[in-house]
Amino acid sequence: MKTLTGILSSILVSGNLVLACLPLFLMAIVKGTLSLLGLSGAVSWMAEKMDLIIDYWVGSNRLIFRLLGVYQDQAIWVGDAGLDRNKWYVAVSNHQSWPDILILQTILKRVPAIKFFTKRQLLWIPFFGLAMYLLGFPYVRRLSREQIAANPKLLGVDREATLAACDGFKNHPTTVLNFLEGTRYTPEKHANQEGRFSSLLNPKSGGLSLVLAALEEEIDCLIDVTIDYPDGTPTFWEFMKGECRQVDVHVVCREIPAAVHAAGDLEAKRREVETWVEDLWRQKDARLRNRRAADSM
Repeated sequence: MKTLTGILSSILVSGNLVLACLPLFLMAIVKGTLSLLGLSGAVSWMAEKMDLIIDYWVGSNRLIFRLLGVYQDQAIWVGDAGLDRNKWYVAVSNHQSWPDILILQTILKRVPAIKFFTKRQLLWIPFFGLAMYLLGFPYVRRLSREQIAANPKLLGVDREATLAACDGFKNHPTTVLNFLEGTRYTPEKHANQEGRFSSLLNPKSGGLSLVLAALEEEIDCLIDVTIDYPDGTPTFWEFMKGECRQVDVHVVCREIPAAVHAAGDLEAKRREVETWVEDLWRQKDARLRNRRAADSM
């Protein structure tokens, strides 16, 4: 039965993606034509309408998961009274598995369309990669220290890509999601990096600093999300089969610290954001640790 659920949910979600991409690709052609004609106002209008495709895809997936009983979430919200789909937000979250993205899109339905930092390799995923590119998702490289040392110019590539994406986000309300750990958590990765936290990987604040600098006048608040799988982190296939019976999500809406706003340049802002993120991750780690300790009693 679970295998049947997995097959059916995978077919429906994939088919839903194809259906969403067809109008998206047509709209992208129209947008490109308008751009060639120099009709900037019409281009901005079309870019905003293209984001409705994200709402359709996320809403349809939400319905699919509900009808098939793929998972149940228990979400706790703190300080969310002012959330509005007509405002801009930046969201951060820990990252454990591919289903995190589907869960976040389902949970964060009270904010504008979510666009997340993603690896450039995902461009090659049929339909999905091209769709994210056309919708202005920021693509970044995962560079090793050795690669940067061999070619320091590579360090500026992600910065320019992020700033270009943020410039596009100013067109209409958007939620920019960043998995600050940069990769999915595994015990092996945690051990290799000599993690400062018991249940999380060390966060990286560079991308968040750029977003907060580029969208300082637009961002209303930061949405801080903690995801936990009480029965163990599922693989994508286990999730689609309905073997992830419960997902605990804790969401806190936080004001951007005054020190971050007051930072005079990008380097100063990065230092302030790094200090802030370190504190957020300590709180997140304690929340996960306490939750798991309570479940084991």
